[in-house]
Amino acid sequence: MKNKAIITDIQGCFTLRNGVQMPYLGLGTYKADNEQEVVDAVKGALKLGYRHIDTASAYKNEEGVGKGIKESGVNREEIFVVTKVWNADQGYETTLKAFDESLNRLGLEYLDLYLIHWPVKGKYKETWKALEYLYEQKKIRAIGVSNFLKHHLEDLMKDCKIVPMVNQMEFHPLLVQQNLIDFCNKNSIQYESWSPFMQGKIFEQDICNDLAKKYGKSVAQIILRWNLQKGVVAIPKSVHINRITSNVDIFDFELSEEDINFLDSLETGQRSGPDPDNFNF
Repeated sequence: MKNKAIITDIQGCFTLRNGVQMPYLGLGTYKADNEQEVVDAVKGALKLGYRHIDTASAYKNEEGVGKGIKESGVNREEIFVVTKVWNADQGYETTLKAFDESLNRLGLEYLDLYLIHWPVKGKYKETWKALEYLYEQKKIRAIGVSNFLKHHLEDLMKDCKIVPMVNQMEFHPLLVQQNLIDFCNKNSIQYESWSPFMQGKIFEQDICNDLAKKYGKSVAQIILRWNLQKGVVAIPKSVHINRITSNVDIFDFELSEEDINFLDSLETGQRSGPDPDNFNF
């Protein structure tokens, strides 16, 4: 199994198809409130060396994320900022408007990555055209999708000008979807995980405890390392500085191929979030 990139430290990156460097470890902000909680989480993460912050208009905390970035004192150019267009805003004109509103809430002049949050039937192609336009206008450095299964990607790729650069999916040992990863790799679509800990449910299982003991690491650290060694970008969500700190302590060990295969073998197809083929928001 080949690593897609050398895994070095917290600021290491995978290279997207267009040459943009995407830090392979980031901070997720799902369910972090828009008040001081998300501001402190973002500032704390950036102080620790994180350079990738993921939010979405649906999280209702873009203002707080933007404030945290501004107050961190870290140069904007050093931070990879991601947000997503929500389902209700999909369509060409409405996506352009939603993008401007997200940028305004974040207090930024451009985005590093903009994603379609879910594949809304009958709308995601028009939404994608809006993303292509924004990319061509240089308002976004990279464009991608989230929660797109293989058939969604194939449908989009039939008549898009630009193939998505990223696909952000639910990904953890019980939902590996290796066929989808292989399809993305073959088409130079960077795979990225949301909910790498199954929204905390992974810690209720004993399956990774032996590996944690073997490597002298926490289960969370084992899973994040597995993400990176599989060439998957990870954005663990936390507002607790001790966890945000612990999540980056993954650069002083390497999982064996045998242990990566073991984690892959735990696949059951179990989701902690909605099914991309059956969601209704």
